[in-house]
Amino acid sequence: MPMIYIDASNHIYGRLSSYVAKKLLNGESITIVNASKVVITGRKEFIIDKFNNLRNTGSIRKGPYYPKTADRILKRSIGDMLPKKKTHGMEALKRCMVYANVPKSLENKNFERIESAMNKKVTGFITLGEISKILGETYE
Repeated sequence: MPMIYIDASNHIYGRLSSYVAKKLLNGESITIVNASKVVITGRKEFIIDKFNNLRNTGSIRKGPYYPKTADRILKRSIGDMLPKKKTHGMEALKRCMVYANVPKSLENKNFERIESAMNKKVTGFITLGEISKILGETYE
């Protein structure tokens, strides 16, 4: 099957994740770029508190380990929508590649935009890039 390339700029976090999870379960391979520009709608304070609580749960030794970077946060949300304990769920997640920005090897590809996952009206939002900086992302 051909690879699907998605530009995630201005896409809503949950809608994009569920769309990609369904496509992965159908056997398609997907590459997502600009994960740092994905938006989460709602009050900024509430969203930041939610991600800080996720980051601080568990212990250093045993986990659960929650990612700091935007690309890994998006990939984890996609993985949470897949049956990872079953073989077809694990294989589906391996077919998904997520990048925070556009890598040089993918600059000349034709990227799709998912209209059902676009942020068209909502004004109160925060991007995954902003959240990852608050969580303590160290590179970029």
